[in-house]
Amino acid sequence: MSTIVDDDIEQLADCIRSEREARGWSLGQMAERSGVSKAMLSKIERGEASPTASLLGRISGALGLTLSTLLLRAEGNKSGLVKAADQPVWQDPATHYTRRQVFASADLPLELTEVELPPGSSVTFPASSFAFVRQVIWMLGGHLSFTEGSKVHDLAPGDCLHLGPPSDCTFENTSSKPCRYLVALLRR
Repeated sequence: MSTIVDDDIEQLADCIRSEREARGWSLGQMAERSGVSKAMLSKIERGEASPTASLLGRISGALGLTLSTLLLRAEGNKSGLVKAADQPVWQDPATHYTRRQVFASADLPLELTEVELPPGSSVTFPASSFAFVRQVIWMLGGHLSFTEGSKVHDLAPGDCLHLGPPSDCTFENTSSKPCRYLVALLRR
């Protein structure tokens, strides 16, 4: 398993800074677009802070990238066969939400991400994270309370949910066991 650790945090920091600079944005402009404070963005870009999933969702949304694409660019774009042990894994430092990038490629608009959400944890993403994608959530294990705008969906193993128009979304595990789900994403 290829888990993002301290060296990878520097790669992620470099990637975020490079993406921002490629757009000609100042830290202030990035802060306005993402809703992440200028101070926090500066810490992230210097590798002094490990961003949470929610922060990365805001940053990737502002950059017009999926979270998977941002992490893929930080890891280096791989193609062809990627063995399970080599699939990049990233863990949120605050919630321990863990995402395994099962498949992502610059050549194809499809991404597959396996997520494990620990008991009692929740992760919220802004609508901007979903503005340029279509997504389906397929439950693999446990139970997930998924809030999509004003709608709440309770998902159990085998359930499948096609997300509607972009809205703020919260993934919440209110159970005492981890929940696992696959997110299939199609970039537009």
